Amino acid sequence: MTARQTLVSQISGKLRDQMFAGSYVPGSKLPPEIQLAEQFGVSRPTVRAALHELEAIGLIQTQHGVGSFVAERPAVQAGLERLDSITESIRATGKEPGMIYASRQIRHVLPDEAADMHLPGQALVLELRRTILADGEVVAYSYDLIPASVLPDGFDPETLTGSLFAFFREHLGIVPHHGNAEIHAVYSKHIGWGAEAPAHHLFVLLNQLHYDLSGELLLHSRTYFIEGRYNFTIFRNG
Repeated sequence: MTARQTLVSQISGKLRDQMFAGSYVPGSKLPPEIQLAEQFGVSRPTVRAALHELEAIGLIQTQHGVGSFVAERPAVQAGLERLDSITESIRATGKEPGMIYASRQIRHVLPDEAADMHLPGQALVLELRRTILADGEVVAYSYDLIPASVLPDGFDPETLTGSLFAFFREHLGIVPHHGNAEIHAVYSKHIGWGAEAPAHHLFVLLNQLHYDLSGELLLHSRTYFIEGRYNFTIFRNG
């Protein structure tokens, strides 16, 4: 890393700290380049490069001829390295989680689902469709499959409400221990339901298989997080 690159990162880091401290709130305009250059005692090209860094990671948006503005924060932020329920991830950000079950039904597994879940072709699954909310705002739509073998005999799907992880722990005495996940960017006009669904076309899909400590499959979930409302991070160590 060159001395100039180090200086650029220092300036972008200072601006980032000021944003997180509340000096610049989402939607507010940053001072002009010349003013920031004077503030930090650097050249305008160095400030411009620092702003480009912040724009690249989505913290600011620059309108040419107008200026740079602090980007709106996503509704929820969660780390990918931990196996947490969506409900707990939302609560950890200080927001109130909510969930609306659009449908619940027990049916035979489809061929592609059986292959993904390593289930026999005639296995039964509980199919769920859920709308996930944070402070009343829709942040995701989730399609979930629970193998019927995990459920008690005579289980009534209508009794299932709230967090699935809480349901496993509190009603089945099972603790989700680990999982495999794939992440995909998705553009579609046919995901979701309800009055707000037509407004959202860009999603981050988290396709996950969840297991207990013994390796038994508990849940296959395909959750479509609305871009900009639910942000994922991952801790990386060099």
